[in-house]
Amino acid sequence: MTAVTGAATLLVIAKEPVPGRVKTRLTPPYAPHEAAALAEAALTDTLHTVLKVPARRRVLVLDGTPGPWLPPGIEVVPQVSGGLDERIAGAFSLCDDGPALLVGMDTPQLTPDLLADAGRDGHDAWFGPAADGGFWALGLAEPSRAGALVRGVPMSTDRTGAIQRRRLAEAGLAIRDLPLLRDVDTEADATSVAGLCPPGSNFATVLASLAEVAR
Repeated sequence: MTAVTGAATLLVIAKEPVPGRVKTRLTPPYAPHEAAALAEAALTDTLHTVLKVPARRRVLVLDGTPGPWLPPGIEVVPQVSGGLDERIAGAFSLCDDGPALLVGMDTPQLTPDLLADAGRDGHDAWFGPAADGGFWALGLAEPSRAGALVRGVPMSTDRTGAIQRRRLAEAGLAIRDLPLLRDVDTEADATSVAGLCPPGSNFATVLASLAEVAR
């Protein structure tokens, strides 16, 4: 797929969907291989959404090894070591000049419209809050500033998003707030998010198939 000059670099930070390593809060009620299947479906949906958005580059920043779930048109680079703040900063360090937007693998309800304007609307930063207090998207017009803006933010807490957004504001950045989305962490999250996914989504299909097996 042809790169679009002037558009953002789109980054997806994710873990390889291996049983026992991903979506562990879904077990129980799901078995580790079922939780991994849901993680793979969520990641697949996210990557296919990214492919529909005009972009300079589309990069999967991966902890693990690519599998058959990886669609063509996505670059793959390894995550750096360290905590999530270090890994996010490392993802932005991969970017050349121009804006970059990073998303995770936990919001398969993403649509292209949510990402399309990032980097092209005159803001310095884009911030997508998550319902659990974290964030699902972080974008910077100058990715080289990510280290100072992200490193040291406590991750995986109910105040992560508030602290990260405050960092952006205190740096004097003009911030565009994206809609609040719900991450998939628990069974209740999975059910709620599946209902918001576009028709034909892998995530909703896999979740429905697991429900059929449980009956």
